[in-house]
Amino acid sequence: MENDDYQPLLRRRRNSYLKWTESKVLEFWELVLDLLKDVPESLEKPTAQKLYTKVMESRQSASKTPSQMNNINGSSDVRPLREGLQRIAIEELNEVPSRISADIIALRDWLQKQPHLCSCLTDQFLLSFLRGSKFSLEKAKHKIDRYYTLQAAIPEVFNEHRLADDPQVLQIIRMGVILRIPLDEHDTSPAVTIIRAGAYDTAKYKFQDIIRVGSMFGEIMMLEDDNANVSGYIEFLDMAGITAANLFALQPNLLSKFSAFADEAMPTRQKGIHFINAPSSFESGFNSLRSLFPDKIRNRVSVSSDPEAIFERVRREYLPKEYGGTKGTIQDIIGQMEQKLLSYRDYFEQSRHFGANEKLREDYADNTQNFPSHFGLDGSFRMLDID
Repeated sequence: MENDDYQPLLRRRRNSYLKWTESKVLEFWELVLDLLKDVPESLEKPTAQKLYTKVMESRQSASKTPSQMNNINGSSDVRPLREGLQRIAIEELNEVPSRISADIIALRDWLQKQPHLCSCLTDQFLLSFLRGSKFSLEKAKHKIDRYYTLQAAIPEVFNEHRLADDPQVLQIIRMGVILRIPLDEHDTSPAVTIIRAGAYDTAKYKFQDIIRVGSMFGEIMMLEDDNANVSGYIEFLDMAGITAANLFALQPNLLSKFSAFADEAMPTRQKGIHFINAPSSFESGFNSLRSLFPDKIRNRVSVSSDPEAIFERVRREYLPKEYGGTKGTIQDIIGQMEQKLLSYRDYFEQSRHFGANEKLREDYADNTQNFPSHFGLDGSFRMLDID
């Protein structure tokens, strides 16, 4: 960023009759922060590091809503779980309802003391990481650290286009490549997503563009889908209409990186991936190797050419009529998803300022000591050796 970018703010402040609003103070802090990021060598001096930390703290404080400010004082602002999900959370995730507020405060306090992290601090965001770590505070700290650190290793996905009103993002939603399937209010099953891999034009969109939109809905799922947070999620990869162009468009390195990110950093847990409408040859080949897979993989991955295989795991009344269901159409789901994403416009705009600065990490050498990772300490991806 050029220095000229913040000159108008300075000139306006020099005029004694012009008062800076809170939003203008915040804007100035953000400009200073961007300047520091653009000149990393300036952060090598202790004074500059302290200034950087103060800028981050001031920006986070100024951007908090009244609800978030109350959270710091110890009040809880989380959705109560439905009875069935609460029972699962207690039995499988080690959740103690009476301790949730204290656990959230402990995680938030730790985050605010990390000079290298600028994180979302809302109760629901932090609670998702606690549940994703089965309420191990140390694991939650590590996972949320990796969540921001590893995003920097995948710039193809986490970039300036990751906004709710980005034209390309909206175009991909309207094609129905990704479909989030709503469940009944009292259902405790894993959340359901259908990925229609053959529904996009490979000449117009790259695989990374599809992954970007998927990551945005994964984040929304993390923030508001209690089924996903407690029971996990399953994905159906619909292979209908897939061509050679779709297969050639896949980016194996990106797929490996994002899969590692989802495994190491996302708090929601994948409980299964099922290929439907697969070519018969693909189904036969997979099933011939099925006995060689570990039990965990064998139980969580399936391939079928039968269009009705989806009913083995998802109730018919949840699905749109294009999948043999009775709940509206794909177009209905697309409309709901677009409105949902647009309701998160401010969230994704603010998320652009969250992240990790490795130069300010105090525990750099110990960052992944106790947690195996496909990435290096700084988030750089390690290519896997496959015999």
